[in-house]
Amino acid sequence: MRLTLAIMAMLVCAALAPVYAGGITGQYVEARTCDVWTGACFANAEMNLAGKHAVLAWKIEHGKGLDGLCVVAVVEATDTLGLQQTGLGKAVILVDKRASASQKEQLVALAKKLAGDLAGRILAVESTDIHFEVGLCETGGCARVDAGVARIETGCLGDQHRVCGHEDNFYPPLSQGVESVRAALVKEHTFQGKAFNKTWKDTQRRGAYLGTFAVSD
Repeated sequence: MRLTLAIMAMLVCAALAPVYAGGITGQYVEARTCDVWTGACFANAEMNLAGKHAVLAWKIEHGKGLDGLCVVAVVEATDTLGLQQTGLGKAVILVDKRASASQKEQLVALAKKLAGDLAGRILAVESTDIHFEVGLCETGGCARVDAGVARIETGCLGDQHRVCGHEDNFYPPLSQGVESVRAALVKEHTFQGKAFNKTWKDTQRRGAYLGTFAVSD
């Protein structure tokens, strides 16, 4: 019995090793220009009319010598995010100004990997100050990301934010590798850069996710 338990423990450790020993883990925040915590009645009214833009932000806690650094992907899709896309997404990658040249390359590669096809066309890579805060309230839905031209601030969702009466996480998170996700209220979601030839400012939308992420080599 003890031998069996020991073997099982070794198998579990071996399965986790690529992520926690050789991979990257951290915090994740996203906001997009459509509701993600909603019912089908509301989501159907937004499809292909809203939700083609988003800001995805990652803060690395452990892994690859990137501890404490952040990277942000500002994305524009051909169709509402969460639906099947008819073309590759466009992205602007904002990299933590504190990163060295090699760390910058790693952060850009990480953002491209986690964003997938949404970062199919990189329009620009910019270094900037990035401030990333989570856990700003006891109920866990409050976060703030400030990357200069891109900003996210979230708050907690409650019964007062229900419209259809059966709200749930209608769309999955945009980033790969996301775990322990929860929906949040968008208090601010802005992009004021020039790469897309458009800017946006969104507020009081049920369009944010907070969670953790883990990615192996």
